[in-house]
Amino acid sequence: MPIRRTEFESGLRVVTERMNGVRSVALGFWVLAGSRDEPPEISGSSHFLEHLLFKGTRTRTARDIAEAFDAVGGDVNAFTAKEYTCFYARVRDRDLPMAVDHLCDMLQHSVIRQADLDAERQVILEEINMHEDTPDDLIHDLFNQTLWPDHPLGRPILGTAASIRSATRVQVRRFYRRHYVPGNLVVVAAGNVEHDALLDLIASHMETGPTRSGGPSRWNLREAGHPPVPSGRTLVRRRKTEQAHLCIGTNGVSRSDPDRFAFGIVNGAIGGGMSSRLFQEVRERRGLAYSVYSYHTMYVEAGLFAAYAGATPARARDVLAILRDQLADVAEGGLTEAEFERAKGHMKGSLVLSVEDPSGRMSRLGKSEISHGEILSVNQVLRRIDAVTLEDARAAAKRVLSQPLSLAVLGPFDRKDIA
Repeated sequence: MPIRRTEFESGLRVVTERMNGVRSVALGFWVLAGSRDEPPEISGSSHFLEHLLFKGTRTRTARDIAEAFDAVGGDVNAFTAKEYTCFYARVRDRDLPMAVDHLCDMLQHSVIRQADLDAERQVILEEINMHEDTPDDLIHDLFNQTLWPDHPLGRPILGTAASIRSATRVQVRRFYRRHYVPGNLVVVAAGNVEHDALLDLIASHMETGPTRSGGPSRWNLREAGHPPVPSGRTLVRRRKTEQAHLCIGTNGVSRSDPDRFAFGIVNGAIGGGMSSRLFQEVRERRGLAYSVYSYHTMYVEAGLFAAYAGATPARARDVLAILRDQLADVAEGGLTEAEFERAKGHMKGSLVLSVEDPSGRMSRLGKSEISHGEILSVNQVLRRIDAVTLEDARAAAKRVLSQPLSLAVLGPFDRKDIA
């Protein structure tokens, strides 16, 4: 179905995709503000705001917001990432006006009371404690910090206990006023939605200005600076755990890099499914781990590639050796044609399955628009994946995996025992 896009003079952008045969709408308000936008002393402010914007506005309490969505069987939530924050809802098509009204109110008129900030501070500190007690999650933050120790992308989204304890209402409100402006906002809806009707709803609740017609776009996009250099460092965090958690990797490719589709296939072949190298070598053939996979995350100027495994501490050295060997083999051109074709098929199938519901479509559109202002249709993406050759994939693998590897380990041993 056609994707429609409108840009207002204020810089606010609205994107919709109508889906026939559904009676719901997934609505997302994407804000170009994430953890990388925070100075170190206010680390965690984006995530703090995500919580606080649900605590009430000039005319609504937190309970009013919750009851409005519960009363129609809808969902409302939010998440914070490194480069953006998203507030989203899913409701019946008839309840879209209510959802737009409430989310516009939250994003523009939250009062951020001192009492709410103090109460939510304790909630976030408990969230940080929970994260610290979840080693298979924590290891990824440790890896980010090890790979990029001096870059904003290396900092945790939640902030630190110290930065959250010291955060003041003045600091949080200043961050809110600076970043939560129309030029930093993309509104996306997918499902049984009429584009022009949504424009009218938004214009009635926000200061948008007239729509733009022709001329250069006024996207408010991040400028790609110099990519962070992979540190090649090793971190071993001693912790009394039942498993050793290992994360090894390096810089990937940015989301505008021409090799992004080729390396996406490489990542799938390394650790993207049950037939991937890591799953077969570590789990199926040797039984050394239950959880083993790889992932690739793209940002404006760089990407992050990592392979993860959780294993009994006595087997951690063996697992790490396999991870290193497999990455080295793929870097040296060891990716086979059969692996390449399976990974390509997996990548295409995962894409199609991920956009079979309104929430998946809304998420894909929002990430595309807020990140680089280019929205490719599913068929366009499939064609780009199809155009990748085995030689392209091998070249991308060599380019990425020949860089210095960083390693983060969490478990009951010292560096000399594992690294």
